[in-house]
Amino acid sequence: MNPFKDLKAVVVTALEDMARDGALPAGLDFERVGVDPPRDAAHGDVATNAAMVLAKPAAMKPRDLAEGLAARLREAAHVQVVEIAGPGFINLRLDPAYWQGCLAGILRAGTSYGRSDLGAGQPVNVEYVSANPTGPLTVAHARGAVVGDAVASVLAAVGYKVTREYYINDAGTQVDVLARSAYLRYREALGETIGEIPSGYYPGEYLKDVGAALAARDGDKWLVTEEEAWLPVVRRFAIDTLMTRVREDLAALGVRQDVFTSEASLVEAGGSDAVVRTLEARDLVYTGTLEPPKGKVLDDWEPRPQMLFRATRFGDDVDRPLRKSDGTWTYFTADMANHLDKYRRGGEVMIDVWGADHGGYVKRMKAAVEALTEGKGHLEVLICQMVKLLRDGEPVKMSKRAGTFVTLREVIDEVGKDVVRFIMLTRKNDAPLEFDLTKVMEQSRDNPVFYVQYAHARARSVLRLAATELPDLDQAPAALATVPLARLTDSTELGLIKHLSLWPRLLEGAAEAYEPHRVAFYLYDLAAAFHGLWTKGKDEARLRFLVADDAEVTAARLALVQGTALVIAAGLSIFGVEPVEEMR
Repeated sequence: MNPFKDLKAVVVTALEDMARDGALPAGLDFERVGVDPPRDAAHGDVATNAAMVLAKPAAMKPRDLAEGLAARLREAAHVQVVEIAGPGFINLRLDPAYWQGCLAGILRAGTSYGRSDLGAGQPVNVEYVSANPTGPLTVAHARGAVVGDAVASVLAAVGYKVTREYYINDAGTQVDVLARSAYLRYREALGETIGEIPSGYYPGEYLKDVGAALAARDGDKWLVTEEEAWLPVVRRFAIDTLMTRVREDLAALGVRQDVFTSEASLVEAGGSDAVVRTLEARDLVYTGTLEPPKGKVLDDWEPRPQMLFRATRFGDDVDRPLRKSDGTWTYFTADMANHLDKYRRGGEVMIDVWGADHGGYVKRMKAAVEALTEGKGHLEVLICQMVKLLRDGEPVKMSKRAGTFVTLREVIDEVGKDVVRFIMLTRKNDAPLEFDLTKVMEQSRDNPVFYVQYAHARARSVLRLAATELPDLDQAPAALATVPLARLTDSTELGLIKHLSLWPRLLEGAAEAYEPHRVAFYLYDLAAAFHGLWTKGKDEARLRFLVADDAEVTAARLALVQGTALVIAAGLSIFGVEPVEEMR
């Protein structure tokens, strides 16, 4: 059920009637016709751009087309007022019965209200977090994790078949550095004094646990062996141990992934070779010499022939090397292998959630996907800007245990996963975010997670009170859909229903734009509308939810309260946030 889609159908039917009667040319495309809420609610309930987008193909003046369409819309069911604004926009005002019927539809749909088949089962791969397995997850990782998880949930809610993926960067020099750092802690666990951690190694104390666990498992077996013997063993042990903790931290945040793909396994299986074969078959690989990078003087640059990918054919700034000077594959080649693998697994649409430091990597990766898939694959990259962690407005000191950052688990333990998840979605992913550990726990309107949760708890409190005072009233949503909703006539009540009716449209829009933060903004505004109605009832006895001498209006208002609770709970479920029954 989507009121705006239903109303678009009314507009399109009127346009089809005009075409059949000769008032419009036959064969016009109505795809761009929109029916949306007006920017100013004073202009009406909905607005359509039909005359504006059809005037040129119809060879008519927008105002003339609007006049003809408006005349037909005035005859449509539930339309009270039709007005033409500006050059040809049409504003409609609907009668209360239409909105009362929408509330009944919300209650009949229950928890599925807002969900749709927009995606028609199309596969989408959403890759997020994908942190190097060299340490604990940080607050910065939390933002990408929550954004990725919410994008996946929004897409799934509107009918896409979503795969949630984590790409483990367990190949390359950084995991060798990890292994050597863990080996130092292994020696330390066996009683050796290791002194100051060498520059370039990972200094965090979290590796003490890794070293101690390795010592407990293998004893002093690796103390007297050469690096070539212990390095692969320690590397695998450290990666597996830290990835176990990553999974535990993600679980604590309520984040799950369906697939964990190993870069090392992909390389060993010939993934990078597959990339080169695919590109060579399309004449997209050549041996050439690149220009020196910007800022490099010629004395610091040694030009040499390299295997290059013709990335500039696909919009990149320069062609990209596929091999390093030592003969190993570049990181870019491994990343190309990852995306080719995802595409071959059915992920024609791929969404990657990356940190702010990867912004310069987007153009080349999009070029790679276009080349590898012959334009059949589509990559969308969401960049998450940094999170500034504060306490009472002051930057939080770094974690001693982590070494140089505050861990995700520390923040979850302090404020709870629901707070972390909601606050991470109160800004668009590419906007900086401040996370104040004090403010996110305040019980005020300025704290969005509290304000929304309070609205749900307040609604549930009203329903609990009603269950005590009116034990014979069936509060099941389907039962409340049958009560006399025509008693809901106050402008505040109707305004709240109109806001509830926006949810399906909002959810589809968030999915199409990959912008889950829209859900947070919607929930905050919905909470404000509900709190406003509650306050109005407190000030005016006639608008209280429970009216002792009017069973019909009480039942109707409880239906509105139940509908509000359902939609808030549905929105919070997209975020993976548990709606609270009462505030403590």
